[in-house]
Amino acid sequence: MTTGANSSPAKAGQHPRSLPVHEWPEADRRAWEDACRPGSRLKPGGTASYLAQVSRDDFARRYGAFLGFLLRSGRLDRNAAAAAQVTLLNVEVHITDLTARVGSVTVWNCIYKLRRAAELMAPTADFSWLAEIEKDLALVMVPRSKFDRLVFAERLVQAGLTLVAEAQRFADNDLARARGVRNGLMIALLAFRPIRPKNFATLEIGHTFRKVGGSWWIALPGAITKSRRPDERRVPEILYGPIDLYLHQCRPVLLRSRSTTNALWISSTTGGPMTTKNLGTLVSRITRETLGVDVSPHLFRTAAATTAAAYGTSTPHLASAVLAHTDPRVTEEHYNRASSVSASRIYAEIINSYLRD
Repeated sequence: MTTGANSSPAKAGQHPRSLPVHEWPEADRRAWEDACRPGSRLKPGGTASYLAQVSRDDFARRYGAFLGFLLRSGRLDRNAAAAAQVTLLNVEVHITDLTARVGSVTVWNCIYKLRRAAELMAPTADFSWLAEIEKDLALVMVPRSKFDRLVFAERLVQAGLTLVAEAQRFADNDLARARGVRNGLMIALLAFRPIRPKNFATLEIGHTFRKVGGSWWIALPGAITKSRRPDERRVPEILYGPIDLYLHQCRPVLLRSRSTTNALWISSTTGGPMTTKNLGTLVSRITRETLGVDVSPHLFRTAAATTAAAYGTSTPHLASAVLAHTDPRVTEEHYNRASSVSASRIYAEIINSYLRD
């Protein structure tokens, strides 16, 4: 296959690792846009219209990574039909490339999402052969153990509150103080309310993070959650002081009058909203420095599930509700008994009881 006028392999690093949708071959781009087309009252949506935006973005990113590999290796055919380049030979060399760079779980995840994207763009094509490759990869993948990174939620909350206190007492200047308070609040809030990393990173004051009747709430509309369900969680009162400190004194310092953004989390480097990737890197670094353990934002969800299972034995399916899982069995067994708001309150009470000890 060729890349058009230039059929020679591209040098590594010359092209982006994942091609954005607007740089895809025409047939792929049009097929993806049609798959994501929302439905109307008289017309059904595209094959991907039922998926949450975060899922569509993830599938597109993985498919773009496959196209990026084809481009760098001189295999991309810009005139091919939609998903027609998802062939056995191209997938095999892609897997070889991935295996040399990333872990076995990531390899499986990339191929799974490549298949899903291809099926959404070419729903009549047969990708059963790719599903079989997925199964083979699943058999040999070795997930990285979480045991050495397992931290109970109360330790994360304590670490966050300690960072806030230390920033107030020992920071050398206003910027260092603002950065420390932000970091501490970030850790404590995520420990109490372990929403998915992308939703956490993009919280907006007055919209998804707002004050209602004297109480702070995280309120995610269904359009931006993975489950497509609204997710509303009241923030524990123990964080109201750090929140007020951050919003009224520290966040303006981080903004440096460069932006009018409503983003909750502000970069101390750019003065603008933090990206999901940068926030994740920061959280991992903060926990590694303060606790000696690299706890990524996603592992905060593991910490929540572990804490709920260990201390919340009297509340069945507490972890499922705290994490807003929507598996049909969880829905049947738990959501008929208590709302996610109630679950969040119980979970906060558990953590608070251990903080008081």
